[in-house]
Amino acid sequence: MPAPRKEQVSKYSNGHYHLTSRAVRRAFLCGFDSQSGCNYEHRRQWILDRLEVLAKQFSVEVCAYAIMSNHYHLVLHVDYEQSLTWDAEEVVKRWCTLFPPQALKDSDDKQIDTEVVDAYFARLAADEEKVTLWRERLVDLSWFMRCLNEPIARQANKEDKCSGRFWEGRFKSQALLDDAALISCMAYVDLNPVRAAIAQTPEDSEFTSFAARVETQKNSASKPEPQWLLPFAEVKKTGKPQATQNAHVCLPISQEEYFELVDWTGRCIREGKRGAIPAHIQPILQRLEIKQDNWVDGIQHYGNHFYKVVGIMRHLLEETERQGRKWFKGQSAVRLLYQ
Repeated sequence: MPAPRKEQVSKYSNGHYHLTSRAVRRAFLCGFDSQSGCNYEHRRQWILDRLEVLAKQFSVEVCAYAIMSNHYHLVLHVDYEQSLTWDAEEVVKRWCTLFPPQALKDSDDKQIDTEVVDAYFARLAADEEKVTLWRERLVDLSWFMRCLNEPIARQANKEDKCSGRFWEGRFKSQALLDDAALISCMAYVDLNPVRAAIAQTPEDSEFTSFAARVETQKNSASKPEPQWLLPFAEVKKTGKPQATQNAHVCLPISQEEYFELVDWTGRCIREGKRGAIPAHIQPILQRLEIKQDNWVDGIQHYGNHFYKVVGIMRHLLEETERQGRKWFKGQSAVRLLYQ
């Protein structure tokens, strides 16, 4: 029997998670459907636009994403500690941005007095019980996914002129217990189009975080990094990656190191052979406690190796004990892939 979501995902601590949602109907979520002759490519942008809105309001950061034809992948960081720094009015403003109260919706004259809005927010902020509830929801992955999936389903149903379920049940989640699990999952997500033979290289994979980061780097002068996409560590004069000021980072490696690792991995997967890991990539894997020889196989078959939690063995055993379980699927794969 599946474990309750509240046992798998703790909203009272920081953590990284891999989440997926799949469309239930045969009709595509995105892309071109050769059977019906309809092109749903524009729906990919729906998801990106909605992700940007949610990442700015929730205390949840986006590390990686890949939007495929009938499903999508997200790697998210839940920042519970950040939510505790918000005052009551900040919580109210964030929640009302996502769910505008009827009292603040545009009237016939399309204008709402600023003083009226401020007074309304102040009244809501005075309700401690409501503020506490909204603060918890703004750091809750279930609410994040609800706010992402429900509008997309409504738009898709309206466009298809139909009704009913659009998504295949609830989203699936996977806890990423450490940096080794995080980089494995991010590489797996960014390489989805390559594994599916949709793209030749990671940078050619449209609607993935990897392609977005590459495009941003090429046009860094005119196109800054999206604020809702969590950055990598910056390389300082010491040559060692360090956290950016006033920002969290995905991993304790630079973006260039991640690019090289994923690009090399993608080429090995696309060519159908493992090859040798270049010497300059080996230290990255060593720092993150990943066994070099099994890296490509671990990424290529990531979906078959792991289930609810991913991490090096000691972290996996700690999570097993925390949830009161005897074991988790993937322990043999953990022994092969991680130190």
